[in-house]
Amino acid sequence: MITINNLTKKFGSKTAVQIEDYSVNDGEMIGLVGNNGAGKTTLFRLILDLLKPDTGSISIEGIDVNKSEDWKKFTGAFIDDGFLIDYLTPEEYFYFIGKIYGLKKQEVDERLTPFDRFMNGEVIGQKKFIRNFSAGNKQKIGIISAMIRYPKFLILDEPFNFLDPSSQSIIKHLLKSYNEKYQATIIISSHNLNHTVDICPRIALQEKGSIIRDITNENNSAEKELEDYFEVSE
Repeated sequence: MITINNLTKKFGSKTAVQIEDYSVNDGEMIGLVGNNGAGKTTLFRLILDLLKPDTGSISIEGIDVNKSEDWKKFTGAFIDDGFLIDYLTPEEYFYFIGKIYGLKKQEVDERLTPFDRFMNGEVIGQKKFIRNFSAGNKQKIGIISAMIRYPKFLILDEPFNFLDPSSQSIIKHLLKSYNEKYQATIIISSHNLNHTVDICPRIALQEKGSIIRDITNENNSAEKELEDYFEVSE
């Protein structure tokens, strides 16, 4: 599904990303973890062609992301609230996203139904612009907008940020169910090791731009390895 080769990205003298070879298989759910400044968000921006690499390539389903936009047809992502159109209401934004991908309003409404508990009555019907919502509800709007068209490939950067414990639990369930139902490939980054280990069978540990460990996570087996690593690193 995703292949990374000889990828580097520098900002001045600092190397933000340096990955020689890494691949993600169809249907995998991967957690990308690392300290602040490890390069996780930069890697996501490179995958989504929001940044150009200095060297190397990234392909999704055999499509070089720098040379074609065909991969966008089956890719959903939310990195931060800069992805949102904040002068729209959530409903207007969801319908706008749906229209781009050929969904009628009724179809969008139907696809919103599984997110009812996640929205908790605080998103739809509020009669206010996205910019006037709390950080937590902006996060919910972004996650839903990335998932609403059922992408085959989904990227979420720090999806648990700003969410209360109930919403964190619900989105973990939604992501696992989505992965299983649609065999979607999902990559999330998170500072929360517990949540990441709970839902991701594979963990990529990134430090100083490089993926230094690729961990198979069976029955939360990766948790101790990660905790030990970060205690050493502090």
